[in-house]
Amino acid sequence: MTDCGCDKAKAELEEYLRNELAKTDAADIAEHIANCDDCTDEAHVGVVLTQAVQRACKETAPSDLRDQVLLTLRTLQSGH
Repeated sequence: MTDCGCDKAKAELEEYLRNELAKTDAADIAEHIANCDDCTDEAHVGVVLTQAVQRACKETAPSDLRDQVLLTLRTLQSGH
């Protein structure tokens, strides 16, 4: 494998973290991240952010907030 460099690793980091890259591209980025402190830090931030979003998406909104949002959407739609 060859070092893909910081530019490619950072450009494809989100796809890498979501396992959306071809195996060879993912392996190149994994190798680069393992040997580059800056990209390791950025990958760590990406992982933490992704986990926080996943946790937030599992929570349900309070029913009164949901009702208010739906009422607002219906009001906006009826005006069009």
